[in-house]
Amino acid sequence: QVQLVESGGGLVQAGGSLRLSCAASTRTYSIYAMGWFRQAPGNEREFAAAITWSGGSSSYADSVKGRFTISRDNAKNMVYLQMNSLKPEDTAVYYCAARRLNQQYDSWGQGTQVTVSS
Repeated sequence: QVQLVESGGGLVQAGGSLRLSCAASTRTYSIYAMGWFRQAPGNEREFAAAITWSGGSSSYADSVKGRFTISRDNAKNMVYLQMNSLKPEDTAVYYCAARRLNQQYDSWGQGTQVTVSS
């Protein structure tokens, strides 16, 4: 599995911005895509955004489309999630994940807390 470490979470007011980072190490050659998921208290973990490792093709959940941008830096083995126009309902623990081609996400980071105050 790939080791993943997230950073960049914190407390921000509604309308503000945060940038999450995810550092990947070990077995990075096996990565096909990276994703960001989030889990709010009492809710199931949900998909937020994903990007392919080589081609940079991205996808977003409807709830974040137009506000969040996922990007990657292959040379640094980093994935980022730029979050703009944050809303209180974006409050959650955000997880970085990696998957191989034709596989489910099976490598996960420890998560980073994002709290958006109204």
